[in-house]
Amino acid sequence: MITIKEAITNKELLAFIKFPFSIYKNNPYWVPPLIKDELKSFDKSNPIFDTAQAQFFLAYKGETVVGRIAAIINWVEVKEQKKLKMRFGWFDVIDDIEVTKALLQKVSEIGTSHHLDYIEGPVGFSNMDKAGMLTDGFDQLATMIGLYNHPYYPAHLEKLGFIKESEWHEFKIEFKNISMDKFGPLSELIARRYHLKSLTFKSSKAILPYVDEMFGLLNKSYADLETFVPIQQFQIDHYKEKYISFIHPDFISCVVDKNDKLIAFGITMPSFSKAFQKANGSLFPFGFLHLLKAMKKNEYAEFYLIGVDPEYQNKGVAALIFKEMYHVFKRRGIKFIETNPELEENNKVQLLWKNFQPIMHKKRKTFRLDL
Repeated sequence: MITIKEAITNKELLAFIKFPFSIYKNNPYWVPPLIKDELKSFDKSNPIFDTAQAQFFLAYKGETVVGRIAAIINWVEVKEQKKLKMRFGWFDVIDDIEVTKALLQKVSEIGTSHHLDYIEGPVGFSNMDKAGMLTDGFDQLATMIGLYNHPYYPAHLEKLGFIKESEWHEFKIEFKNISMDKFGPLSELIARRYHLKSLTFKSSKAILPYVDEMFGLLNKSYADLETFVPIQQFQIDHYKEKYISFIHPDFISCVVDKNDKLIAFGITMPSFSKAFQKANGSLFPFGFLHLLKAMKKNEYAEFYLIGVDPEYQNKGVAALIFKEMYHVFKRRGIKFIETNPELEENNKVQLLWKNFQPIMHKKRKTFRLDL
């Protein structure tokens, strides 16, 4: 018998967070989250809950946890964008379709009670969270902002009548395929033509004055994508406090116009996937040492965010970002770069990599079911 129970207490939420550790134990491709960070993100003090609501559910067989799911409503999406969507995320389950069915039925009930039209997932509270169920690339190491799941996950959903809503592609690029023979002269030409200049930073503190503009550019860059929900100011403040100080200034490149207005930026990071695997959910007592080691010596880097003002898209401005990143990667011994998930219809971003011989090595989807 399958029982669904809402996780409310700290003990129950801890069980919710720790469940994947059991079904992915010894899996070489899954990257565990930091347990403390997950607990904090679920706390009602998280500013995302000013515009969203979430309930967390555990599935039990007897006393054993066999699945989990979060039922989420983003009210900006529902009320302002008129997308009557019931979200689900943090979905993990044993290979038993009846458990999957029971968890999704709970989400459907909540969606119906709020007169929503359909459910979709896996997604997070907002567009700044991980999204998309892995459908191809199960033998590839997950990135820090990409979900990993067993192959039976999408099979369960399809058997239950879910269909594809959105699809993301991920690419791997060998650094040796990036040549400055073309992008060096091109970046100089673009800079002269449009009176642009690149900015690099010596400290995290020096980056902070540009963070609001970066997120503003993201809102402008991706506004025409059907699935995009604008990033709110409180979210910007939250991510500024939580992440910016963690990013090494070497890995942030900005481009400004003649009036010093930000018109493009790129954020990359060394891959922390293997370090997080070694940390196994905690920075203490030794987890943080693995992160420090990964920051100092790493053959892999990941593109986290890239934004270009629509006025400058298709004008080659990305060449200025690539030029700065090239020198950083070369100096640090980076051999491989991953792009992280990109919507299949986001041709503007995918065109950025076309000259680098990218290899598509992962695909992921969100699935929907009408209520």
